Amino acid sequence: MNPEDALRDAGFRLIAGVDEAGRGAYAGPIVIAAVILDPQKPLDEVGDSKSFTARERSEIAEQIRARALAYAIISIESTEIDANGLQPSNIGGMRRAITALAVQPDYIITDGYHVQGLEIPSIAMWRGDQVSQSVGAASILAKNFRDEAMISWDEKYPEYGFAEHKGYGTAAHQRALEIHGVTPIHRHSFAPIAKLLSSK
Repeated sequence: MNPEDALRDAGFRLIAGVDEAGRGAYAGPIVIAAVILDPQKPLDEVGDSKSFTARERSEIAEQIRARALAYAIISIESTEIDANGLQPSNIGGMRRAITALAVQPDYIITDGYHVQGLEIPSIAMWRGDQVSQSVGAASILAKNFRDEAMISWDEKYPEYGFAEHKGYGTAAHQRALEIHGVTPIHRHSFAPIAKLLSSK
């Protein structure tokens, strides 16, 4: 059974899914989305963002924005990640995304990380578990938003290839870092970046 169906059978109606994109990247923001889907306006297709092409994600994201009861997208920039740490930034961003919803949920499903500090019941589900529709929708919104942001950064820093690897630590990205150095959008607290900075 879909997790949302079980929760609705238990009396919950406003179920928010929360997910992030970019947690493990060397550069760019963590983007966190929260979504409350409308059972009366089901999506044509939804699931983990990684199972769709960029074009498909863009089309589904547009549909989510049109049909959801509420959604919010929060961007945590690299400077905030460096100042506060990755995990606090991630959890804090989830909390901010939930509280930014125009309609407050009565239950929260997150992808793997519990959100503390909210008086709303919640469950954390890892990707290996069945992905809920609302978490899948949040995943798509977050990744689509972040990918577009990294493509914009590619225009400013074309030598790094952000449009291709989206800031993750690929071999091409690491070579670009060795040649061109670290940019302001890199996460200076991440070990590979900190090592490069200390060697200069």
